[in-house]
Amino acid sequence: MANETQDETVAFLRAEIARRDGQPPQTAETHISLVLLGRSLAWKLKKAVRQPYLDFSTPGRRLDMCRRELELNRRTAPGLYRGVLRLTRESDGRLALDGEGALVDAVLEMARFDEEELLDRMARRGTLSPPLIARLAATIAAFHAAAPLAEDAKSGSARIEAVLAINEAGLEATRAVLGAAPAEAAAKAMRDLWQRHRPLLDARRREGKVRRCHGDLHLRNIVEIDGEPVLFDCLEFDEEMATIDVLYDLAFLVMDLWHRDLGALANLAFNRYLDAANESAGLPLMPLFLAMRATVRAHVTASGALQGGVDADALAKEARAYLDLARALAAPPAPRLVAIGGYSGSGKSTAAAMIAHAIGPAPGARIFSSDRIRKALFGVAPETRLPEDAYRPEVSVAVYARQCEEAARVLAAGHGVIADAVFGRPREREAIEGVAAAAGVDFAGFWLEAPERTLVERVEARRGDPSDATAAIVRAQLGRDPGPMGWRRIDTRDGKAAERLAAYL
Repeated sequence: MANETQDETVAFLRAEIARRDGQPPQTAETHISLVLLGRSLAWKLKKAVRQPYLDFSTPGRRLDMCRRELELNRRTAPGLYRGVLRLTRESDGRLALDGEGALVDAVLEMARFDEEELLDRMARRGTLSPPLIARLAATIAAFHAAAPLAEDAKSGSARIEAVLAINEAGLEATRAVLGAAPAEAAAKAMRDLWQRHRPLLDARRREGKVRRCHGDLHLRNIVEIDGEPVLFDCLEFDEEMATIDVLYDLAFLVMDLWHRDLGALANLAFNRYLDAANESAGLPLMPLFLAMRATVRAHVTASGALQGGVDADALAKEARAYLDLARALAAPPAPRLVAIGGYSGSGKSTAAAMIAHAIGPAPGARIFSSDRIRKALFGVAPETRLPEDAYRPEVSVAVYARQCEEAARVLAAGHGVIADAVFGRPREREAIEGVAAAAGVDFAGFWLEAPERTLVERVEARRGDPSDATAAIVRAQLGRDPGPMGWRRIDTRDGKAAERLAAYL
């Protein structure tokens, strides 16, 4: 709730919006902010609070943070962030906006958007779509590529240790909600992961992977506007907490989707981000980063529960669920390699996308599709159609070789892999099996098949797909003998390949 010293401020702001709109504003509240929602604008007031990780306790601090929030969020949402207004005490004792008197408080002015288009609400309604998540991942990758590099000399491992310390303080302060034993177990698991990966964390800092990121990249801070995802409400109050490894920034979005049982979308965001950003070397850090993000939500949500109110019990339950998730994420399963072959139209890519989240550590397998690899080799977008000479035998040999190389690299990083390609020749299947053997991981190979008519219909119905296959190509594939087939055959004519694959995994 708002501090008593801000009651007058809140009353003044509510009255001002009511005067402009002819009706009182709606309100939205977090543990650190109060947002007053008018018809076309929103005023965001920072609560006069001090936490282990922030200080909004004085009007001057709140004004500085409003200005910083405006500057930072204009990187990703310039159309939403309008300006900062000072609340002043005038000579007659009244409050005013941007008056001549002493500073009393400050508000950030934003354009009003449709709250139903917030991605957390879309997730609750079940309307988050794969195309939107794919665009979101590309947007985040581009934002990270342009984000400023860390300027100080602090190491990557020291930065993460500082976050661990904040999390541990938060867990300690909320033990009454979370329980002492679960909190201690989660903290120890993350400390152990941090200790193991300190060299990699430091290497990524040297390689420019630590940048001034968003810092609070969960679904509630992303909104769809005119069909595009817009990132807003970044972390403004602590430069160190927001100057982080780019994968730690991504991990908040991925964890949020995972927590909501949207594993396929979490995996899609993960894969499309890695398609756009060369971050495979950082994959060993994902269990730690995801667990840390779940822990942040655990102690922040538990803090809300401790404040009481009608939803305190629900918040406590959710906080404990986040902590349980953190402990699970910090103990990932072993990586494995799954290969999905079959002729064009057999449903390989669709099945891969549906089962990937169940393979290896969260958020599931890195998918290496031969179609996407081929497009990348020619430097074009996945949906760009290539000429026939891009499918010469020697090019296909290079595509399969790249797929094996990338799969080996990700498996070595401790992450799961799906290899998606026709695999119509024994040597191609043997090569990908050899990758699993060399990495010492479990392997499962599946051959998807359907009648010619089904394959042709599916291929002809494609729009904006990475595959360039045509009906003629399908018929040519069917005319070739794939040789001895040691992989498990899966009939996909009824579109239930993913369910059948999952039964064998």
